[in-house]
Amino acid sequence: MIEVKKINKSFGNQHVLKDISFRFIRGKTNLIIGESGSGKTTLLKILIGLHNYDNGTVLFGDVNLNNISKKEQRLLRQNIGMLFQGGALYDHMTVEENIMFPLTMFTNKSNKEKKERVNFCLERVNLSGKNNLMPSELSGGMTKRVAIARAISMQPKYLLCDEPNSGLDPKTAILIDNLIHEITEEFDMTTIVNTHDMNSVMQIGNNIAFIHNGNIWWRGNKKEIINSKNKELNEFVFASDLFNLLKNKNEKS
Repeated sequence: MIEVKKINKSFGNQHVLKDISFRFIRGKTNLIIGESGSGKTTLLKILIGLHNYDNGTVLFGDVNLNNISKKEQRLLRQNIGMLFQGGALYDHMTVEENIMFPLTMFTNKSNKEKKERVNFCLERVNLSGKNNLMPSELSGGMTKRVAIARAISMQPKYLLCDEPNSGLDPKTAILIDNLIHEITEEFDMTTIVNTHDMNSVMQIGNNIAFIHNGNIWWRGNKKEIINSKNKELNEFVFASDLFNLLKNKNEKS
């Protein structure tokens, strides 16, 4: 579980996050949605540790970030897997070397143990035998799957995903959504997905936070979002043809 309580963040005179409180549930795919500039990326970067926050509380399980040292924070972040928007693979490394990189940096595993872990992760994302490919040889979907394999290589308790479907065709995006959802349940992780993809909302939205103008404006799940009376949420989500189709279908049933 990850929980934020009354988190505030400003950049100069711009108050980006305003008393943000939300609980991200373990074993569920938790989504942060909102328009560009709403503050959702800032919140994710706070959780990753790329931004400090002005005040409030961040809990990773029973660990309060306010009460631990910088060294303890670094150790905590070894339990966080990160899936970046573009995959962020190292171009000069093979698939195997990319996935092995965190294991080399943060563990004392033998080379044999690291290779066994790499092969397990590749099998889990349906890329067995692709160890020696270079990133330039991968499709967009394969790149994201390798990035997921790297993110879970350290057996993290927490998985944070920034726009995982960016740049993917709809069919591949669904495959990535399903993979994230499956590994979340399989490894009982707390997964947070920052997205504006309404297909993802309907596919894997177990626990959703809608951020509007720096505030938590609505919270719920993929079933509740269709029938919401929240004006700003509706203006955001029903811009999607998928949501209009689902809303019309729901009204007729």
